[in-house]
Amino acid sequence: MPKGSEELTNARKEEIIDACAALYETMSFKDITLQNIGEKTSFTRTSIYNYFHTKEEIFLALLKREHDAWIADMNEMISENSSMDAEEFAESMTVILERRTCMLKLMAMNIYDMEANSSRENLVELKKSYAGAVASLNGCLEKFFPAMTKDDRNEFLYDFFPFLFGIYPYTSHTKKQLEAMKQAGVKDGDCTVYELVRPFLFRLTRSFL
Repeated sequence: MPKGSEELTNARKEEIIDACAALYETMSFKDITLQNIGEKTSFTRTSIYNYFHTKEEIFLALLKREHDAWIADMNEMISENSSMDAEEFAESMTVILERRTCMLKLMAMNIYDMEANSSRENLVELKKSYAGAVASLNGCLEKFFPAMTKDDRNEFLYDFFPFLFGIYPYTSHTKKQLEAMKQAGVKDGDCTVYELVRPFLFRLTRSFL
């Protein structure tokens, strides 16, 4: 770790993560290199190694940041609403997840590569954020659906989190994929996060009011 203030260290880490996030909007995970990331920062490529040892660790930090933002949104929803019915909860949670496209993409497409090529220390930090997301969602259920038992909430979580990992492939297809689906006779093409998530959440919660 380079010498300097904690603020400078955190600022440089965020700059590296920001560069990675910007590249990920237009490039694939496998095509992005540390050189690409370094070219979008204000310091040399070799300096990145002072903060992250691999490209995958940068992506892991990006996923952690996405999880933390999701947690903050859920906690805000809890604090700002005294009650919610199933439709309101489904609407609010869906709108929150629409802002986390990067998180959904990373979870669906690159999670194994990121975890395999990151240090255990960094992986533990990600898992802490993931656990925080589970806890915040459980807190939403406890507050807005008091009729749910602990077993009910656990069942919801076991239904929802595997579903979460599959959202991106159903809502984001390349032109090549869409053409292949059409030729194969697959009728359903792209749908939006809203169209996929909102009815799913409503079905999971509507019986607990």
